[in-house]
Formats: sequence, structure tokens, C-alpha cells
Amino acid sequence: MDRRKMLKASGLAALGLGFTGCASRTPSLLQPATKPRIQLASLNASWNRVIRTTVGLRPYRPSGFVVRAEKLDNKTLVHNYGHGGAGHSLAWGTGSLAADLVSEAATQGDRRVAVLGCGTVGLTAARQLQRRGFEVTIYTLSVPPDTTSNKAWAGFTPASRAVAIGGRTPAWDTQFRQAVEISYQQLQLLVGPNYGITWIDDYAMTDELRESRSAEARAEEARLLPAHMQMGTELLGPGEHPFPSTYVNRGTRMRIEPSIYLEALVRDVTQFGGRIVIRKFDTLHDLMSLTEPIVVNSTGLGSRTLFGDEELTPVKGQLTFLVPQPELNYILFGFLRNSEGSLMPITVMPRRDGIALGTTGERGVWTLEPNEESRRRTVEAHIALSNIMRSPRPHTVVARSQRLGKVPALETFFDLES
Repeated sequence: MDRRKMLKASGLAALGLGFTGCASRTPSLLQPATKPRIQLASLNASWNRVIRTTVGLRPYRPSGFVVRAEKLDNKTLVHNYGHGGAGHSLAWGTGSLAADLVSEAATQGDRRVAVLGCGTVGLTAARQLQRRGFEVTIYTLSVPPDTTSNKAWAGFTPASRAVAIGGRTPAWDTQFRQAVEISYQQLQLLVGPNYGITWIDDYAMTDELRESRSAEARAEEARLLPAHMQMGTELLGPGEHPFPSTYVNRGTRMRIEPSIYLEALVRDVTQFGGRIVIRKFDTLHDLMSLTEPIVVNSTGLGSRTLFGDEELTPVKGQLTFLVPQPELNYILFGFLRNSEGSLMPITVMPRRDGIALGTTGERGVWTLEPNEESRRRTVEAHIALSNIMRSPRPHTVVARSQRLGKVPALETFFDLES
């Protein structure tokens, strides 16, 4: 079966199955590669390779994360919550800012601190406190692997649902820049198998030689992120890559594998003398029973109930995992277009515990039950991608004679507001 027949039979056409470009000539079906094509393993997707679907609720605040201190009767309460989809990316930094506030409030005679929460934000805050000589006890209802942080996509995405357009302030921007700088440096120090952090290439499929974002959006990012974090990308043209698109932007990012990373943080906290206590707090009055004079709040979405922050809202995220493929070592973003013309997001994130497919964002949804329709669409889209990548002849690219309509910018797949 030739490639066009295969696509028709599958009911899906790849969004990136190229058009003829700017030239006015009549396109041929097969165009020769201009340079040797990079060799990458193809995704092996099928329903019998699906091993699990996970759901987590991101703690989103339109005005961004909170790091500040306040008094609670005779205790000092330091807040460190509301990271949206950027918890793994920002936690070391906001934990450092929170630890600085603790240092300002602490007395020399009592170095005990309680940390509420045992996800990535609570664990990194605990480690930053230990590095400053504090005696830390983590109080939590859940520990890894049963935390929201274990359900994260977990690339280095410091702006993912971190703040809404119009929600930023100069003071928040300053905190963000400090936090992202600290986190970026700290995560690099932990790269390696012990913490499950690696540098990995990512590929973004596109059909057009154009910027995926407006000049205004790029300028806004430049003002927020330090220049050395704005890593460039390499454009690969027709025939230079194995993906079903005319072009591909290749970049590099850090990948964090939660199943390894969070267990390593728990190990570090306990090896440095920290304790983890399973306990639930229903009211502020319950906190007063703690013996520690300083409490660091890293409860994430739990801060809505416990501390009355009604700005917090859940953004439900869902990932479906395939059996691991050790030979597949790249991240892929893009879209497929189904037979009805609808765009279907593609996201491939390989890990040692499985290949994460898709990522969703249902704002205001509290249920932890998987969305079966979303799961079906995600798996079927990636099966179609797998069929496309595994079938074409090498060093060729399929072209189509008509352009697609306007395609959403790639970053909107993560968040329309960030």
C-alpha cells in the first residue's frame, strides 16, 4: 500500500504532510532530500502497548505563584505554592526564596521548621532549608509516588501555566526571574541517572517557514526569561528528518523523570536528617498544634481549602503511557489532522517508566477520573503517527498540493494564557 492509500485508510492525514512551499511549480509526490536525513527511532504505538493513564490537577493561579511570609498567631507562615504547570521547573528557585524568608524569621535558638506537602515544591523547599542548617519535618497526606508531582509531564517549562496574561506584576516578575535562574542552575547540577534528569532533543513539526509566535510574544519572553535560557532551534527542511511535516524545529531541553527524581529527593531529605510524617490538616487551627515555630506551606491546590485562596483553580492534566522504548530518545510536538479536519495534538515524551503521550488542560475540572474520550483521541493520533513514521521510504518526504488552514501556534498546546 502506498503512503497516500495508507493515510486514507487510517482516516488521518498528518498535519505536517508538507505542501509545495513558496515556489509556484507543480509539486511532485516525492521530493528528494537535500541533506542526509537524521536517523531517529520511530514511535511504536498501538492499543496493546498502552500501560496506564494518569491524571493530575495543576495548582493554577492567574496572578502566579505565591512566595511570602505572614504571621499566624505565634508562628511564622511562609507560603510557597501555586506553580501551575511549572512546579518541577521552578521549585528549587521558589524553595530558595522561601528558605530565605525562613532565615529572616528564625531565631538562633530554635531551628525547627515544618514543611507542608511532599511533592516537588515541598521536597525542594525542605532541601533548601536543610542546606541552611534547619531541622525539617515534612507533614503530608501523600508521598511519592502518589503526589500530583508524579503525574507531571515534567520537561523544563518554567512558563507553563505559571501566570495569566495581565496577571503579572513587577514584583512577581522579579521573583520569577530569581526562581527560574536558581532552578535552572540547580537542575543542571543534578543531571544524571541518580536523579532522572537528562538533556534531550525535542522536535516541533511545522508546515510553514514562519515564527510560531508573534513578535510581541517573543519580546515578552525575552523580558521575562534570562537570555541564556532562550535556547535557539535548528530548522530541518524536507527530507532532512523522518517526521510527517515539511519542516521541523530541533531544540534541546531538560527532561525530569518524576518516578526517579522524587524518590531521590525523598532519599536526600531523610539522609540529611529530615522526617516525613503522614498527617492531614483540615483547618488553620490544626496547624497550631505543630511544635515548630515556622511553617512552610507547599500544599499546592490544597491551599485553596486550608488557607482560603480562592484564586487557585485546578487545571486537569492527563497523560497516557506506552511500554518504554529505550531506543526512542527525543521529544516530539506537533499536530495531526483527522478525516474531519480537526487538529489533534501530538506530544511524545520518552521515559524509563514509559512513553508519555499527550497532555491536556481542563480548567476548573476537579475530577481525577481519566477522560476516556481524550484518552482515545490521544492514543489513536499517536498510532497514526506511528504508522506514518514507520512506513515511508527513506530520504523522501510526501508533499500535498493544497495548504492547510491557519494552524495554532505550537505553544498554545500547553496554555493559551502562558
